[in-house]
Amino acid sequence: MSTFVDTSAFMALLIAEDINNAPAAVIWKKLDAEGEQLVTSNYIVVETCALFQRRSGLPTVRGFLEDVLPLVLVEWVDLPLHSTGSEAVLTSSRSGPNIVDCVSFAVMRKLGIKKAFTFDRHFSDQGFETLTDD
Repeated sequence: MSTFVDTSAFMALLIAEDINNAPAAVIWKKLDAEGEQLVTSNYIVVETCALFQRRSGLPTVRGFLEDVLPLVLVEWVDLPLHSTGSEAVLTSSRSGPNIVDCVSFAVMRKLGIKKAFTFDRHFSDQGFETLTDD
């Protein structure tokens, strides 16, 4: 089985002050113990790096890229996935998911992934199982 990892999970995992840090650590350890295949997209990598750099600096970016990301399979977004995500954003409500979320949903559907490690409600709104709802 595979689990998609969202920016919110990476943020919670690596930022000690994040309100979801403790639950994220428990979920990460459980996924590792179960040998779960973790998947993310290059859009998530870019979004996560930008947020880490702005909020906590390059040491956190380095830790993410060197220590965490090698444990995750990165799915590269092609033009059809990008187009699907773009169309979804343009048809969603103002408070709907952003383009990175919509592309994430498209990646998950393409790969048949039903579970997401995320603290973002948009994933459950789209019908995915979120591990943080347990």
